Amino acid sequence: MLIDAHQHFWDPARADYPWMDAPELTPIRRAFGPADLAPLLKANGIDASILVQCRSALEETEELLRVAHDTPSVMGVVGWADLTDAALGDTLDRLRALPGGAKLVGIRHQVHDEADPDWLLRADVQRGLAAVFARDLAYDFLVRTRELPAAIATAKAFPHARFVLDHAAKPPIAVGGSAEWSDRIASLAACGNVWCKVSGLATEAKWTDWDAERLFPFVQHVANSFGEDRLIFGSDWPVCLLAGSYGEIKAALEACLAKLDASVRDKAFGMNAKRAYRLAIV
Repeated sequence: MLIDAHQHFWDPARADYPWMDAPELTPIRRAFGPADLAPLLKANGIDASILVQCRSALEETEELLRVAHDTPSVMGVVGWADLTDAALGDTLDRLRALPGGAKLVGIRHQVHDEADPDWLLRADVQRGLAAVFARDLAYDFLVRTRELPAAIATAKAFPHARFVLDHAAKPPIAVGGSAEWSDRIASLAACGNVWCKVSGLATEAKWTDWDAERLFPFVQHVANSFGEDRLIFGSDWPVCLLAGSYGEIKAALEACLAKLDASVRDKAFGMNAKRAYRLAIV
């Protein structure tokens, strides 16, 4: 089974997405749903996907679970819940009891939008993470280079938990990368409980001037750091449309992974996502 471990659905006419206000995001400021994604999955040989939150609202998580309940190809949902809420455990239990709740596989927060680079290390956030892991859910790190030290400390604080790094921490590809990103990625990878999504890379490059060759050094670095058993493919659709079509994004990442080794590619497109999120598939 081939899995796209990172895609979104949204409708700006029904809810507010503050991050979508930038003028350059106009092309994706419209509704995207299962009917839009289905033909793309079929055309690209993808069997299933993981649906990921994109606004800080329980209402969205509830809606994503309903969508997952009605959409067989959605194998898992990474939702949002307030990590600082002392009653988070009760909230997670309620979410899991909803239609589609069995597909809740992880929680995510837009950490890179927090003013405090050490937000993850706050006592209330760490308490919330403990509630997430007590329910055998994964936690997705949505961070950039600035927040990686806090992510490293958090992964070390919960050695038996499962973490997934989204978009390889958004490397500064457009400016040629940075030693700081490279070093911190290697340090995070040294925590054996963290997987890394090879996703969202084209939109960190220059949108009109990128190709697989330019992405490859960054893919190679995360592959060398995390190893073939902890790399996961994600399209980041429809955000990826800012830089290329679903097919172009998938082909570029597949080419990068295959250049490393066929087994790296094969595991990243299925087995590793199943393990990281404990998906109920055979």
